[in-house]
Amino acid sequence: MKKTLLLMTVFLLFNCSSTQLVESWKNPNIDTYEPYKVLVVGLTSDKVARLEFEEKLKTELELRGSEAMTSLSVLDTAGKTDKMTETELETLESQLIEDGFDTILLTKIVGIEDKVAYRKNYKNYDETYRRFKDEYLMHQDIFYDTDYYEEFKVYKAETSMYCICPTKDRELIWKGYINITDPTSIEKTVNDYVKLALVVLEEEKLINIKVVTNEEN
Repeated sequence: MKKTLLLMTVFLLFNCSSTQLVESWKNPNIDTYEPYKVLVVGLTSDKVARLEFEEKLKTELELRGSEAMTSLSVLDTAGKTDKMTETELETLESQLIEDGFDTILLTKIVGIEDKVAYRKNYKNYDETYRRFKDEYLMHQDIFYDTDYYEEFKVYKAETSMYCICPTKDRELIWKGYINITDPTSIEKTVNDYVKLALVVLEEEKLINIKVVTNEEN
């Protein structure tokens, strides 16, 4: 019932938007969550879109009381052709924890019109990814393949929130599936997507409500 109400609320708010919430999953063991320091990861080979998306989400999270950093400032993929290994990602997670991070928000485009081809490539993986490291290992080639999304006109995006808290199990807190229809402007698509994702996270009590400044009144 709660999930139905959430989908109805989001539909009423965003029925004219280029983005649409398809599904929202929340870890049943978590009631509320307040991220302290978040790493924002936009998994795409389009560097312009990645920069705009990560910066927009970072800014919005900071307006909600969280410290945030973009993957562009943490993950050095510029000129890199080798994929990160599992050991390297474990080291990265440990370093993030040491640096005070407790949350990772990972967003990627997986497509919607050709889901069979996508599943065929990764058929040996469990779809209910529980760890950031496992999902990153699966999809990091997106950084290097510029033709990865050419065939899609309607995009299916997934945003996942992971806890990497040192005193808790590193687990998936939330995952949202959002469709992006006929994107014609990076700026508009990014704004619509970030706004929708944050509304859902607020409704699920997984981030704080936005602090409204005098300039926005």
